Amino acid sequence: MSTVDPTPGSLPAALAEPTLPVRRGWIALLVAANLGVWMAFFTPIQVLLPQQVERIAPDGKETMLAVVTGVGALAAVLANPLAGALSDRTVARLGGRRLGRRHLWTAGGALLGALALVLLARQQTILGVTMGWVAAQVCFNAMLASLTAAVPDRVPVAQRGAVSGWVGIPQALGLVLGVLLVTALVTGNAAGYLAVAVAVLVLALPFALLTPDDPLPRAHRPALRPRALLAVVDPRRHPDFGWAWITRFLVQLGNALGTLYLLYFLTDEVRHPDPDGALLVLILLYTAGLTLTTVVAGWLSDRSGRRKVFVIAAGVVMGAAALLLAVAPVWSVAVVAAPLLGAGYGVYLSVDAALITQVLPAATDRARDLGVINIANSAPQVLGPAVSAPIVVHLGGYPALYAATALVTLLGSALVLKIRTVP
Repeated sequence: MSTVDPTPGSLPAALAEPTLPVRRGWIALLVAANLGVWMAFFTPIQVLLPQQVERIAPDGKETMLAVVTGVGALAAVLANPLAGALSDRTVARLGGRRLGRRHLWTAGGALLGALALVLLARQQTILGVTMGWVAAQVCFNAMLASLTAAVPDRVPVAQRGAVSGWVGIPQALGLVLGVLLVTALVTGNAAGYLAVAVAVLVLALPFALLTPDDPLPRAHRPALRPRALLAVVDPRRHPDFGWAWITRFLVQLGNALGTLYLLYFLTDEVRHPDPDGALLVLILLYTAGLTLTTVVAGWLSDRSGRRKVFVIAAGVVMGAAALLLAVAPVWSVAVVAAPLLGAGYGVYLSVDAALITQVLPAATDRARDLGVINIANSAPQVLGPAVSAPIVVHLGGYPALYAATALVTLLGSALVLKIRTVP
């Protein structure tokens, strides 16, 4: 099945603008692959790494967790655009048959990332945990770079909002299923890492093995130069791309500020008698809110042809949810805030993802440029711990943290108005 319809003398299928709608089976396999990679990202951050760090350094768990996640996110910032640039230029053969430029990275990232999780489970020092998480982040970001490029590679613009909505659901569902997997179905931290590693392989490999991946003719391969691989898109030449990056960065920074210490928030501020169980409840509520809005918002955005109004509305809803936690950091309010936050984030995920694909500068560098956008997802994980730790410890605690979350999120969503070429 092909989703591009090149005409004679036009660009090769790998670079042409897709015109044929993708089918449900392709969407389902892409969703499953994304589910695997987001389980691998979020389950360690929310459950396994906090448990492992607390066991190794109970007296400095907040600082040590910030170090582990911050260094890992820094590795992600570097790995994602580099892997994307390399996948844009991948020309490979197997037994005389030309291979596509994306699936090698999807499958390789899944296999090596699963191995990194198995090794991470065996670490007994903060240094070992940090290095293991760095290895996992590099592998899974290489995988994510290729999966992210699938939408502009194969989905026509008029279908991108809805498809991005489906692809956005795994960001929350992956956390829910990951937490269930490591808290209800398996016992122990090491077994949790192993279970996530297996899940990644089961969910991701079918997309790489069963869906089409257009090969890149060598004549159309961009030059493989270090400057080209590491180049960042010039915001002066492509201002809409630059504003899209800033919008994504600020909203994701708000998300990082609000979620990194959620387990500790339930333990130390809310003082819930069962913080692990409470975390699962909040995640389920969050996921319910996200699931109810993300595909619908993407579809409405496709039908109306408008993106920015949905992004702004999403920011307002997320900001309101964070303010609720800032004003009243108690369990009953958290139960109300969680589905609100999920609903807003669901709208944001689908519509902003579709918007970004419409401001990419060049088809030859889709994965690299989306890798640059993914820095806006990863960099807040570096900055978030550096900002949130002193706020929690010295500058007002969790109410101040959630007030900062609301402010940053609202600012980020409002800046989408600076984008001119997308309504």
